Amino acid sequence: MDMERKQSELIDHFVKEATALDAAAPLADLILEATAHPSLFAFSEILSVPNLAKLKGTQYAASLYVLRLFACGTWSDYKCNAGSLPALVPDQVRKLKQLTVLTLAETEKVLPYDQLMEELDVSNVRELEDFLINECMYAGIVRGKLDQLRRCFEVQFAAGRDLRPEQLDNMIQTLSDWLGTSDGLLHLIQEKIKWADIMSETNKKHRKEIEDKVEEVKKSLKLIMCISSVLSIRKSYDEVKHFKQADLDLRGHEESFSESGGMMDYEEDRVRPKRRRQPMHKEG
Repeated sequence: MDMERKQSELIDHFVKEATALDAAAPLADLILEATAHPSLFAFSEILSVPNLAKLKGTQYAASLYVLRLFACGTWSDYKCNAGSLPALVPDQVRKLKQLTVLTLAETEKVLPYDQLMEELDVSNVRELEDFLINECMYAGIVRGKLDQLRRCFEVQFAAGRDLRPEQLDNMIQTLSDWLGTSDGLLHLIQEKIKWADIMSETNKKHRKEIEDKVEEVKKSLKLIMCISSVLSIRKSYDEVKHFKQADLDLRGHEESFSESGGMMDYEEDRVRPKRRRQPMHKEG
């Protein structure tokens, strides 16, 4: 995020400077300063400043081509046209090679050392690895892993470059496809929302039906419990009534038996003298 903010600040600075200049020479100097700046890697906004058109037809016209090269070209592109372009200062050479690595990382995530050495004009692996570490990874424009055994650079992240003119059609097609996919996804989401609403309403109705049935069952259970309680009370009442009647019948029988002399009074039996039993004699 800090790198993006710094890029944005630098772009705004150079755009304002270019807008304020009218003469070709100062504009050429500004292009040199921008393309050699160690922290600036995007140039399309500067290239779109109307004042830069004043370089056309002047001795500084090649500076405009250099700016285009830094916006979307590579070190190989510069070498192919070096005879018609001004010589680059060391900071510009380093910058264009950094941008070349970004261009290669746009399409391939595993970059062979041999390909990188050829594209960057590097003669040995040590020099290549030093450049990738010190000038690319430390600068924050790429992240990756150097694989010495496989002799390749595994790219994990690479900053984006300005779009080349031939990339615009592909970008427009990609965005159109994305828009179509997004529309289809949005329609699918809307259908899912409708289905969810219908299911929610159905679930609410089903829940209401279940709750109503539960209430009916509760009422039925309460009625059954009330009837059961009444029957239980009635049964208990009948049993008590039966026991009382049985007790009354028993007492009536006892009184009848006592009046008929069938039972001896306890005191009378206690005071009555006992008869002795005569001993039995054996016959001789």
